[in-house]
Order: sequence, then structure tokens, then C-alpha cells
Amino acid sequence: MHSAQDLHKAVIPVGGLGTRLLPVTKVLPKELLPVGRRPIVQYVVEEMRAAGLECICFVTGRKKTLIQEHFDHDPELVRHLQDRGRDELLAELAYLESGLHLTYIRQSGPQGLADALSLAEHFAGEEPFVVALGDSIIYEPEMGALLRRMMKEHIEKDAGATIAVETVPLEKVRQYGIVHPAKATTAKDDVFDVDDLVEKPRPQDAPSNLAIAARFVFSPAIFSAIRHTRPGQGGEMHLTDAIRILLRQGGKVQAVRLSPGQRRHDIGSFGGYFRAFLEFALMDRYFGDEVRGYLEEVAARKHEWEDDE
Repeated sequence: MHSAQDLHKAVIPVGGLGTRLLPVTKVLPKELLPVGRRPIVQYVVEEMRAAGLECICFVTGRKKTLIQEHFDHDPELVRHLQDRGRDELLAELAYLESGLHLTYIRQSGPQGLADALSLAEHFAGEEPFVVALGDSIIYEPEMGALLRRMMKEHIEKDAGATIAVETVPLEKVRQYGIVHPAKATTAKDDVFDVDDLVEKPRPQDAPSNLAIAARFVFSPAIFSAIRHTRPGQGGEMHLTDAIRILLRQGGKVQAVRLSPGQRRHDIGSFGGYFRAFLEFALMDRYFGDEVRGYLEEVAARKHEWEDDE
């Protein structure tokens, strides 16, 4: 039985090609696209730190070296800002001095999340660990609150996998992995057992409208399940398939719902990226009001154009 002190590692897969965001992502990894004042993956790393996770393993891919450079200490830049007294900009680089231990493992190609996770088995060792997708931001009033809740439930229930889930419109379930809650689950249950998972089902076949929300806590048993996972559509090894095998092997799989104040920004498409950028820009303490005013101007001009037509 593990304790909460054993949970201090996180794996962040960042090896995807980002094809739905081309041509922006031809050279720039989608995880480094700016959302407000930070790149996407920095929000993810800061969330891990806020949850008390000090050791982070990035599973990277081709053309992803810029991610490592972003988190590398830059003494020349720091010295330049110190010499000019730019304390406000130095504060923005605090993530470089956060005391995190970062590791990088290269995935040979886009072979799926389960394959990416398998590469981190030595890093994880015999301890439970967190997995956070590097292209999804969890917006929450208190950063790290969702993960801390998931970690607590995972340890207390001695689970094999603990999955964050969010409610999505039924017509959109085809975009997500969907969980099949245990029969006794009610709409009021924030934590519940999972009987099965389905990858991108048709609305009429979906067991629920509860979508996997890009955050997981796993026991080391997931690696045995991955070894029994076969490539699916497109030749990729899906993490949902590995979790289903974990279930068949007798592992306990549970879900934790996002609270009403929490939401996920999935930045796998331009629509998701635009929504995330706008929300964070509107919340900016210096420019939020200016952005809001500009959006109102744009909306008014759009109405004028429509009226002219």
C-alpha cells in the first residue's frame, strides 16, 4: 500500500505532431503556443508543481527540443534583466528556479499515448505517478486542486487508475475517450468506479457523456497492461485500451469529476486554442479590459457588415 508521500512524479507526453494546428505547428510544438502570457506546457508544469509533484518526465518527439530549451536555465538572460533592474520580467522567469527535476525521453514517432507512457516505466519505478497531457490546461481557481484531489482518492482507494472526467454535450462524445460509470453511480457522485472506457464512440453508442479530461493517476500496474496493448486505428497504442486491460486484470479504475469551477482547455484544434487564448487574455489583470473592449468593437463591426449584406 502506497502513501501520499510516494506520489511525487509526473509524466507529460508532448510528442504529438499537432497536425490539426498546421501550419503554426510545422516548426513550433503546439505545447509552446502562447495562451495569455505563458506557453501551454508551462501552465501544465506549474500545475504539477502546485500539486506537489517535483519530478517531471517529458516524453518528447521530433522537433520538440524547443520545449527543453524553454525550461532550461538561461543565466545570460537572467543577468541581462538583473543588470537593467527588470524585476517584473525576472518574476516571469520564476519557473526556471522552481526546484523541479526535469527528465526528457524521446519517443521515436507518433505511436500513441500508451507507447509514450511505456517509455517512462523506469522513471516511474514502483511508485504511483501522475500523467498530464501537455496540450491541455486545467483552469481552476486554485491551481493544482484537481490533481491533489485525484492523488488523495487514488491512494485512499488503492486504485490502479484514477481518471479526471468532465461532462460534454452528447453530440461531441465522438471527440473524446468516454467512461462507462459503474451501475450504482449517480449524477451527484464526484468520485465513482468505472466499468469500461470507449474511445470516440458515436453518440448513440456512448455509455455516458463523461469525457476523459487529460489528467490521470496510475499505479505501476499500468505498465503490465500496456505490454498487453495492441496498436489500434492508425497504428497507435491508445491509453484507453491499456486502461481497459488494467480493468480486465482486476485493477480498480475510478473517475473524479471536475468541480463546477474547474474546466479543461483542450488545445488540439484551432477552435480550442482560440477559446483558451481569449479566456486567458480576458482575465489578464493589465490588458483584460482592453481586450474585452476590443472584442465588443469587433462584434459591433460584424453586425454592421451583416446589416449591409
